[in-house]
Amino acid sequence: MEFSSFGQKFTRQAGITQLMDDLNQGLLNPDAIMLGGGNPAAVPELQQALQQQMQQSLDQGDLLRAIANYDGPQGKDSFTQALAELLQREYGWPITARNIALTNGSQTAFFYLFNLLAGDFPDGRKKKVLFPLAPEYIGYADSALSDDMFLACKPAIQLLDHRLFKYQVDFEALEIGEDIGLICVSRPTNPTGNVLSDDEVAHLDCLARQHGIPLLIDGAYGTPFPNIIFSEATPFWDDNTILSLSLSKLGLPGCRCGIVVANESIIQALGNLSGIINLAPGGLGPTLVQPWVLSGDIIRHSEQWIRPFYQAKAQQAVQWLQEAIPDPRFRIHKPEGALFLWLWFDGLPIHSQILYERLKAAGLIVVPGHYFFPGIEDSQWPHQYQCLRLNYAQPEAQVKQGIEILARIVLEAYQG
Repeated sequence: MEFSSFGQKFTRQAGITQLMDDLNQGLLNPDAIMLGGGNPAAVPELQQALQQQMQQSLDQGDLLRAIANYDGPQGKDSFTQALAELLQREYGWPITARNIALTNGSQTAFFYLFNLLAGDFPDGRKKKVLFPLAPEYIGYADSALSDDMFLACKPAIQLLDHRLFKYQVDFEALEIGEDIGLICVSRPTNPTGNVLSDDEVAHLDCLARQHGIPLLIDGAYGTPFPNIIFSEATPFWDDNTILSLSLSKLGLPGCRCGIVVANESIIQALGNLSGIINLAPGGLGPTLVQPWVLSGDIIRHSEQWIRPFYQAKAQQAVQWLQEAIPDPRFRIHKPEGALFLWLWFDGLPIHSQILYERLKAAGLIVVPGHYFFPGIEDSQWPHQYQCLRLNYAQPEAQVKQGIEILARIVLEAYQG
């Protein structure tokens, strides 16, 4: 059997498929210490509230209606209407339900948006997606129909006290040519937990407008929900911004519900794509959380339960890591949000893929850092081969045991 060019491109090994395979194997193998994938933690208060909401939706017949009927291609109308009203009320955004579309997870939304706004054009032009701050989300890298569709800018690296560091957008080095179709950032950034400042977002928005291209902000971990952000960050949207949100990190990854907030022309295009490819997005997640959207509890639960839970776990994991790996060449990106710690082993004598394989053989699953630099054209830049992503949000005993394994393997690597 022979695969088409499309088939060959999307069946080859990729970082995101390795990550998800590892996640599945971690679930099947009870002895594996799974600190690689992006599964959210079980936040006790949220789990209880979800269980109560599920029971209420079941008793009222809403769940049965959700799974027994198709929604429209833009998603459940009552949910998008409720969300539009919430965003108007809380942030003053001039939007309606026509500015919101649902997808079967954010990954689907990125595939649609990247290939809608970049790639090959009918007149022969070719446009790219610009990541102004690398590293970026592993799931972006293989979501393009065209080859060579991503371009990334190296970050400015600020060294901080206590063996921390922070990435910042290097605006002096950032160039936006006529071949750029959109600018894309995640906030907070997956994998590093970096949170772009309000000034950085405003600057990127200004550049996008100057060049007549959209700014895509991936807020899967950010504001207004689930708000896994430990620094100051104002929710941002305007008619040139495409804001991607998700119910996954709210605690519902199995529902596969992505949310896109954008101008009406983008939303209409997404609806058409959805109708052709999916018929309609699933309605289970929107049905479950719609009462929280109507009441505003989706924001309150994020602020009162989700953010403090993850912030405490991040601080604890940083302490354990710094105690376990005293080598001054080891640094941690300042934890400002998301579910991950980004670890930098400066001068590491082995490739991050080899380190990943050694850790996996020892029973610890993480994600090697080189997958998170799509669009970096300098293959000789050593920093991209010296990093790992670690999910700190798993049960405390697993995180601590995983850090012990990591420390042993890393110190062995440094010692040669």
